[in-house]
Amino acid sequence: MDQIHRIHEHLLGRQPSSVRRGLMDQINHNQRLIAIQGARGVGKTSFLLDYARDYSVAHGKDKSLYINLNQLCFTEKNIVDFAQEFVNEGGKLLLLDQVYKYPDWSTELSKCYELFPELKIIFTGSSVMCIGEDNEPLSRQCASYKLNGFSLREFLNLKCGMSLPVINIEDILKNHQEIAEIITRDMHPMSWMPDYLKYGYYPFFLEQHNFSENLLKSINMMLEVDVLLIKQIDQRCLHKLRKLLYILSQDAPDRPNVSQLAKSIDTSRATVSNYLQYLADAQMISLLKKPEDDEKKKPGEYYLHNTNLSYVLNPRDLDKPSVERLKDIYATYFLSQVKARYQVDMDNKAKSRFFVDGKYHFAVEPVWDRRHTSSRYVAAGNIEIGSKNVIPLWMFGLLY
Repeated sequence: MDQIHRIHEHLLGRQPSSVRRGLMDQINHNQRLIAIQGARGVGKTSFLLDYARDYSVAHGKDKSLYINLNQLCFTEKNIVDFAQEFVNEGGKLLLLDQVYKYPDWSTELSKCYELFPELKIIFTGSSVMCIGEDNEPLSRQCASYKLNGFSLREFLNLKCGMSLPVINIEDILKNHQEIAEIITRDMHPMSWMPDYLKYGYYPFFLEQHNFSENLLKSINMMLEVDVLLIKQIDQRCLHKLRKLLYILSQDAPDRPNVSQLAKSIDTSRATVSNYLQYLADAQMISLLKKPEDDEKKKPGEYYLHNTNLSYVLNPRDLDKPSVERLKDIYATYFLSQVKARYQVDMDNKAKSRFFVDGKYHFAVEPVWDRRHTSSRYVAAGNIEIGSKNVIPLWMFGLLY
């Protein structure tokens, strides 16, 4: 326990995070068992450490403890006994990182919830893992939240020293012109868009390393660990999964031809359908359906999950993209920002058209001519301040 406390203090002693994640203000802090799920690389560990810093300021440094469950001591020590020892010392908040590395983690966390009513536990896990089945106690005891990568808002706050607030989509639709006029008095979000699209989603751009290389490593770890381990897929299938992701990345966004994909990676249609869902769970792709389609129907369209993945997996022509290529990138950006908070479905059969929250029809256009008219909302990439139903594309990065 002493060694774990020393590690905790060492990690908290590092330079604090310079941007407050929006999720920090969305959590119900009265919950005693909280799951933070997200893709590899989006900053789950940093989120826990930031939470621990805030808690230490309010309640004292000895009341919280961060522990990564990939430590070898947990091959012998179990979570329940560890929590008991921590509670006996007067501990109030336990922060557990990478719980899926520990066997039977869900059962033991459920026991902790029942045995230690004075203890609060926040744990992180992959976006791929399931937080309890419907009939398991954990599904009733635990509040689950998703941590996304940086939004454009968080990126701008970090890069420009701003304090841009989260804005909901209704306010954007009604007041986007006024909001844009206020924001652009102090800075120009459009000038930061190329940087954000290329490297702004994953927080490890803050590290002094090659971003593309780091992201590629994370992609492979997502496939090798998050998908194969958690979904219990044979290691020999890794090559097929990697090949599928590569094929998808070359054509995204597109409509998935399951038969052709199955032929390309030499497997069955059913396996391809499963793999597509696994990649979506791992937040490497986004799958869209028509609003009227049920869950069992195959997706009608897929996108890469965010634009940073586009620049690593399919960087062709992105230095000087064509209008059509730019439209695909902008549509991927729009989807990644809006889907973090709202339901997004396909809108008709055309790419770059979306139906949001069951109410709003959007078209994404890289170049918008103000002489054109449309009955739907337009997210336009070439304007900083919009008018009426034409909204600057960058503004959808303020949603979270």
